[in-house]
Amino acid sequence: MSDAPSPATPTPLPTNWRKWILGARPRTLPAAVAPVLVGTAAAAGYDPSGGELSGLEPWIFLCALGVALFVQIATNYANDYSDGKRGTDDPGARVGPPRLVGNGLATPGEVKTAMLTCFGLTALCGLPLVLWVDWRLIFVGIAAIAAGWFYTGGNRPYGYAGFGEVFVFVFFGLVATAGSFYVQTRSITWISLVCGVAMGCLATTMLVVNNLRDIPGDTVVGKRTLAVRLGDRNTRILFVVLLVLPIVLVPIIAGFGERPLAALALLAIVPARQPITDVLSGARGPRLIPVLVRTGQVQIAYAVLLSIGLSIVA
Repeated sequence: MSDAPSPATPTPLPTNWRKWILGARPRTLPAAVAPVLVGTAAAAGYDPSGGELSGLEPWIFLCALGVALFVQIATNYANDYSDGKRGTDDPGARVGPPRLVGNGLATPGEVKTAMLTCFGLTALCGLPLVLWVDWRLIFVGIAAIAAGWFYTGGNRPYGYAGFGEVFVFVFFGLVATAGSFYVQTRSITWISLVCGVAMGCLATTMLVVNNLRDIPGDTVVGKRTLAVRLGDRNTRILFVVLLVLPIVLVPIIAGFGERPLAALALLAIVPARQPITDVLSGARGPRLIPVLVRTGQVQIAYAVLLSIGLSIVA
């Protein structure tokens, strides 16, 4: 009998409904939830006349949350569809989790249908906000859907040209945070924008570490992501800056915003230590997959702590 070790059994790929959960990329969904929480919490107690806001509207929060979640999931399906059609999700060229089209779990047509369904649900969640809050929000919704598609779709996807981080920062930072504030208060203030910058940085770290992991494969298939353009070392520096900057902004939000309990968000530096250490120590390939998970945990921890502090008005 041979003493040679038997080859490891490959992890079976998901089927049925589980593959659609995989395609939705649950690890990326904190980027959708976190800014809506923070923007809504920042609206607590705000009133431009100096009085007290009568209260937040739960249905508005739920609609805003639905828009953010469904546009994120739709963008993920759109990315899967477009990359699969182009062949840039070849399992032999990438390190990350399986992809629906690239790994043959679903046909491009099926993924396109899932994408269109989620974009439709995005519009459905946004419709009450357009009808009862501000009709101009329709332009924000159209812009978000278009940006989600053209990230990797169309003849000249901007995600392939290194502008994906700009999309994430704008739509899952400034727009989602300040927009959630606006639909509750009908105004935009500096504190909603500063919070939007903080949340945009955290959302962008998710994409940065994902693209850092994929530099070798993206280089081979011709994807000129920002990580490919910056190179390994500079991308790691960018990751750390984006993860630390929201912590630096906490005293500004708490002090000048007259919400001292917002300083609770400083505690997010604790879970942030491990992903920063991993990235600076040179983790690459499969070792960056846990970093992506921990980065999402930092984002949620920061958002929850900041939201608690912002919602308690002295």
